[in-house]
Amino acid sequence: MSEVEIPEPVASFVNAVNRHDDAAFLDAFTENGVVDDWGRSFAGRAAIKGWSDVEFIGSRGVLTPEEVAVSGDEITVVGDWRSNHANGRSKFVFAVEGDRIAKMTIREG
Repeated sequence: MSEVEIPEPVASFVNAVNRHDDAAFLDAFTENGVVDDWGRSFAGRAAIKGWSDVEFIGSRGVLTPEEVAVSGDEITVVGDWRSNHANGRSKFVFAVEGDRIAKMTIREG
């Protein structure tokens, strides 16, 4: 399967996640960034890091994007998520502010 084209800043974010780059992952978010993981909300860098250390970067996750949609300042990536914590097709919706991510929402893909 050919690679899907993902707009920035989400393309760099996915690359940071897949190389398990904690600093680049955290730096991708705005100062007041939020992660909504299946209804559990983590706001701000410290909360996002705490969640990620166990469930995202810390679980050695890899996202293989399969579909991408863009609607205004929202970028949706659907793909296969594989990690030591959870596996399966997931939908990641990114609310973008400038060159950063204001919110990442994760749901079933």
